[in-house]
Amino acid sequence: MKWLVLLGLVAFTECIVKIPLRRMKTMRKTLSGKNMLNNVLKEHAYRLSQISFRGSNLTIHPLRNIRDIFYVGNITIGTPPQEFQVIFDTGSSDLWVPSDYCSSSACSTHVRFRHRQSSTFRPTNETFRIIYGAGRMKGVVAHDTVRIGDLVSIDQPFGLSVAEYGFRDRSFDGILGLNYPNKSSSRAIPVFDKLKNEGAISEPVFAFYLSKDEQEGSVVMFGGLDHRYYKGELNWIPLIQAGDWTLHVDRITMKREVIACSDGCMALVDTGASHIQGPGRLVDNIQNLIGAKRCGFKHYVSCSVVNTLPSIIFTISGIKYPVPARAYILKHRLWGFRTRTSILCTENKEQESEGKKQGVRGTMDTLVLL
Repeated sequence: MKWLVLLGLVAFTECIVKIPLRRMKTMRKTLSGKNMLNNVLKEHAYRLSQISFRGSNLTIHPLRNIRDIFYVGNITIGTPPQEFQVIFDTGSSDLWVPSDYCSSSACSTHVRFRHRQSSTFRPTNETFRIIYGAGRMKGVVAHDTVRIGDLVSIDQPFGLSVAEYGFRDRSFDGILGLNYPNKSSSRAIPVFDKLKNEGAISEPVFAFYLSKDEQEGSVVMFGGLDHRYYKGELNWIPLIQAGDWTLHVDRITMKREVIACSDGCMALVDTGASHIQGPGRLVDNIQNLIGAKRCGFKHYVSCSVVNTLPSIIFTISGIKYPVPARAYILKHRLWGFRTRTSILCTENKEQESEGKKQGVRGTMDTLVLL
């Protein structure tokens, strides 16, 4: 189990709020990560061991295990509250859910926000669009009360989609972005930053614990860290620059040989991604080294050899993070994601047919880590 720890700026009260996330089967691996630079740490110094139990408010939401792709959590919007299942996504900054005006087929399979039923709803005339790796949406900006467990953001700006593409069969209603404000497509202040600015959280920190257990155990924490979820010391890793959760990877090795990033490369820590993604040449090299055979847009190995395959080791800030084969190979059908990053194992000679869904095809210059 690896940690993703993201440090924001400042906050004042003393509560830790935990939202349980359910693992939707895919092996999600997050590398330990994130540090603000030394001057920020000195200015906003705190000791992790003291954050864990100080009058903490623990909020747990039961979640459904629907698929094998994402970690999702529940939030509510409006008065009275309307509940939505969202991805807590460090790759984007906006919160959005489907509107009751959305006519796309994707909206018909998800919970829609009924704005007429909320007494605290406030509309605007602002519009925006977002393009993700596997879908896109367009919508309008509105304001209402947003609740994440016991955390409450009054008059929070958020998006209401009026059109969605690529999300029809996804097991979430919307996305709650945790990236920096400058990445907001709607130019609205993100939920975390608004809570931080209003002193609703005790420390400028959110963190993920992503469990291997498919039923329970995963959490996203706001306002601090709970040391019951890890042993030893956390590794703090500097960002390349403030404004994005992008860090520097020293190298990627396998069997003590450098297989990628020999001169270093950038990597985006993205909790909304369902795979470790990278440039096609990098991914193809890894697949060749483990003997994976290509079939359509996916690569396969025999399940009988998974335990004999080497780990892929990411070296970040001089620290090695091994990802074992059982984590980077899926022993499950993935319904035809068109991505150069999927490696699956099969127990027979039949290969599943290619689906029509479109994902990232491995042409980016920056790694995407999860």
